[in-house]
Amino acid sequence: MSCVSKFFALCIFSASAFFSASAQNPLSQILQPTATPTNTSNTAPVDPLGRATPSGTVLGFLQAAQAENYTIAAQYLQLSAARRQSEGEQLAIKLKTVMDKAFAGSLKHVSTLPEGAPQEGIPPGRQRLGTMSSGDVDVNLDLVRVTDPNVGKIWLISSDTLTKIPELYDQVEARRVESKLPKWLVKYEFAGMALWQWFALVLALPIAAGLAWLILALLEVPLRWWAEKRGQPGLQWRSVSAPIWLLAGTIVHHILSGYLGMPLLQRHYYGEVAAVAVIVSFNWILWRVIRWFFGRMRSRALAHGHAGTGSLVLLGERIVKPLIFVLAALAVFSRLGFDMTTALAGLGIGGIAIGFGAQQTIANLFGGVSVLGDEVIRVGDVCKFGDRTGVVEDIGLRSTRVRTEDRTLLVIPNGTVATINVENFSRRDKILFKTVLGFHLDTPAANLNSILSEIRRVVSDHPKIEKATVRVRLVELAPASLNVELLCYVLTQDFNEFAEIREELLLRIMHFVEDSGNSLASSQTLYLSDGAGTEKIKAVAKPATEKDGVTPKDSRKQG
Repeated sequence: MSCVSKFFALCIFSASAFFSASAQNPLSQILQPTATPTNTSNTAPVDPLGRATPSGTVLGFLQAAQAENYTIAAQYLQLSAARRQSEGEQLAIKLKTVMDKAFAGSLKHVSTLPEGAPQEGIPPGRQRLGTMSSGDVDVNLDLVRVTDPNVGKIWLISSDTLTKIPELYDQVEARRVESKLPKWLVKYEFAGMALWQWFALVLALPIAAGLAWLILALLEVPLRWWAEKRGQPGLQWRSVSAPIWLLAGTIVHHILSGYLGMPLLQRHYYGEVAAVAVIVSFNWILWRVIRWFFGRMRSRALAHGHAGTGSLVLLGERIVKPLIFVLAALAVFSRLGFDMTTALAGLGIGGIAIGFGAQQTIANLFGGVSVLGDEVIRVGDVCKFGDRTGVVEDIGLRSTRVRTEDRTLLVIPNGTVATINVENFSRRDKILFKTVLGFHLDTPAANLNSILSEIRRVVSDHPKIEKATVRVRLVELAPASLNVELLCYVLTQDFNEFAEIREELLLRIMHFVEDSGNSLASSQTLYLSDGAGTEKIKAVAKPATEKDGVTPKDSRKQG
């Protein structure tokens, strides 16, 4: 409860400071910027009292009356000069009291346009703000647009409304609650509001906090029952209890404040503070819900082995959260009366400028989104990027880090990764085994045919070899050997297992070739011509020995 109470106290303190500053500042400084003393023919006249719009007229009157400057307040009334001089101040006092006690509308919807807002059934040049009621007397609060010879078109509180103010004032005075309270609580004011109203407003804080806690307790019961019935973990209630508590407490306190009869101007400011609290609490709830939602999506993606999707979800969460904060800030400033059109235009122009200046960064960002979303590569995959091969160690928002075969760290911008050809070796469903075996040129055809049949049998009998793809063929009669091509697919994705199977097959082939009395080609043949004929001399890889019938010295002589 302390958090909510402190928040309400802070809001009320801020509003009080604003009220006090408004009451102490000159009216011309509150309503309008300082007017230029000179008035040329090319510059439109500016009303120093801010009566150019309906909103300026209403707020100007209330602020002048709150400052007890009733001479200025009478300038906002549609009265003749003589009547304004004689009874303008008294009528302004009564109108201020009636508006504070009997007006049930909101100043937030008063038009800020010089021409006013179109209203159904109301002629142009006239605005109806609402109704003031007390007892059996109802009076429409209307504004009318007139022409002032000095400042041009201005808005004034209409004479039709002013004619019924004395009667309504009598009804309001007869129903005043202050008559039953101690006089000092009614007599003394702070920031334009009686002390008893301030005490009641502060007393409503713990009441609102308690009622909000009760509302949360009542809501928690059906939510827990629903989660248990579905058998699935729902939204963590405790994670959103604080913002919901703030929201419920603000609404309850606003309802209670409606029974205090706060002055209209203070009521308007209090409504602004309460609206800001509602916006903050609502976006706080949205923030928590989005965090829970994205966290659950990421956990599911990781549980199913989709690391790329999990990273993409995390990226989405990091983008959505600042967006919520920006929207909340814009909503708060808009509620407080700031013109957000210029701010949004500035953000748009700034975004374009940033976009032009950071094209490569944005390209890398979207490239990272593309890589993570398509899941072409994942952390731990062995991939070939162009002419470089390595293991993917990290996929970030800007770049992808690869550990190469030389153990160096290769950093590739994601914009490049998204555009180049990437070969992912870890995604192979099987690995190609292809080699060429060379046999001596003097190997008989019958022996070679027998060798090929035996190689086919050995390879096909292996449990990890895809039998439909086995191919063992004599492909070339090369100058130094008879080349046999061996091609098949090994049913594994692990390269280490593939290397082990390849080694096993090659050793088996070597064993049965040796057992058959044949051998793989390991020598070169050199042909020498002396003019009388051709002598064939075999130059083997090992040096000539006496066992071969030729000593090393004799061999050199023959060469």
